[in-house]
Amino acid sequence: MKNLVPEDEKSLDTGRSFSHVYNIIRSLRGPNGCPWDKEQTALSLRNALIEEAYESIEAINNQDREHMREELGDVLLVTLLISYIEEQSGAFTVQDVISGLSEKLIRRHPHVFGEENLDSSEEVLIQWDKIKAINEGRGIPSSILDSVPKHLPNMDRSFKLQKKAAKYGFDWQDHRGVLEKIREELDEVEDVLTRLEEHDEDSDDAFLQKELEHELGDVLFAVINLARKTGVHPNEALSRTNSKFYRRFSYIEEKMAEANLEMNQENLDQMERFWIEAKHREVQEQTV
Repeated sequence: MKNLVPEDEKSLDTGRSFSHVYNIIRSLRGPNGCPWDKEQTALSLRNALIEEAYESIEAINNQDREHMREELGDVLLVTLLISYIEEQSGAFTVQDVISGLSEKLIRRHPHVFGEENLDSSEEVLIQWDKIKAINEGRGIPSSILDSVPKHLPNMDRSFKLQKKAAKYGFDWQDHRGVLEKIREELDEVEDVLTRLEEHDEDSDDAFLQKELEHELGDVLFAVINLARKTGVHPNEALSRTNSKFYRRFSYIEEKMAEANLEMNQENLDQMERFWIEAKHREVQEQTV
């Protein structure tokens, strides 16, 4: 096959390592195996798959190679365990999973393993969608957006919906348009909040609260769009901010304990001073 790297000692070693892990999983699920492993089902392991994926992402964000190696191994473990559970049920085998993946990778890369020529990543992604729709029997979707999974976390789904629409030309000219949209949506949020503050006995607070939820959703969607438009992944940006908040709040807790002060609203001014201290410390550390 064109451009397929030939088998060598490294690939053979990898194959032997994979075979060893497969046999360990067979043992864990076997008659003399682990009670916990034998009780698991594909359904019971869903959350484990998500948790291990997120722990892998955290290790990648931290550029912690040792932790990354461990967490990616955990993702592989859960994937193989679910696959072997289905092998035991007779639905499909681990070999089916691997063979199907190999066939799909080759089928979706005719520009590598076949005779097609593509010059850009954009062309590759468009071809990828066509192959899924036509060659893989998935049918032509009723919407371009149907290929975005409905069960993704909402931030990821928003990002992917926007990215998919943009690929077909539905996009802002530049980030300035998105900024203006954010300002417009914030004005609408402020309008609803004003009406909530001025409510009287005839006001429908439940309706206004629902309207506020709607408008805040529009703000979040627009902010995610700004991130996409400026080349920032919103998940990564929020992950960094979460870590920053954790560090600074932990500093506040430490300093409040040293000052023998309680963490409550009455001591908010002091907590805010420690927050500013934490910010300044981080800036100084970054400039060293």
